[in-house]
Amino acid sequence: MATSGLAAEKRDCIRILDVAIDRTTMANTLAKVESYIASGKPHLIVTADAASVVIAHRNPEFKKIVNGADLVTPDGNGIVWASKRQGRPVEQRVSGVDIAEKLCALSAKSGYRIYFLGAAPGVAALAAENLMLKYPGCQIVGSHDGYFSQDTDESVAAEIAAAKPDILLVAMGMPRQEQFIRKTENITGAKVAMGVGGTFDVFSGKTKRAPKLVQKLKLEWFWRVLLNPKKASKVMMLPTFVFAVLKEKQ
Repeated sequence: MATSGLAAEKRDCIRILDVAIDRTTMANTLAKVESYIASGKPHLIVTADAASVVIAHRNPEFKKIVNGADLVTPDGNGIVWASKRQGRPVEQRVSGVDIAEKLCALSAKSGYRIYFLGAAPGVAALAAENLMLKYPGCQIVGSHDGYFSQDTDESVAAEIAAAKPDILLVAMGMPRQEQFIRKTENITGAKVAMGVGGTFDVFSGKTKRAPKLVQKLKLEWFWRVLLNPKKASKVMMLPTFVFAVLKEKQ
């Protein structure tokens, strides 16, 4: 666990709207996961896109959690654009859904134990089933939906702890998922915990990820709105992010 927001400044980070984001790659992220697991101590990974930076900019408590994380990956084309504008571009996007899938592949090779928490009832279990079929030997040791109140956080965390996970993936949306992780990290026993938003919906097949061409054209936001108009409010944070970044540099 990072001791303070200042810890982020010792890493190779950019700061966007006072949110520290690591200039990391997927390979470096996976290497850090393995070192975190080896340490035996709890670590938080945050995947930062434009929406999460706007939320952190507006919510001091959430910003403190993000800036206190052990690793904050650049998840989103808005972050890539802002990093280029600063003259310190990130090498690549490192998205939550891609990290989560690669962790499942890594689990199949190394035996790391993963727990899926979040999404609607049945979705995490189906996502786990699909990933274990795709990566034979993948150790997804339990799942639980995200439909529970904050009053029961500790009891859910105790249930997770019973499965003895190395990695905890939490799909409850920002900032709830990161708040849960920080609140219960000494209960769950997970050495690595990461919020993954709508990842289980993708893994379960409930939501289709944008085709490669749409991703290449940087139009995933448009694809998400087409599939789920309820996502429009989150997508609308992108222009808010752009204006705030432009204003910050004036």
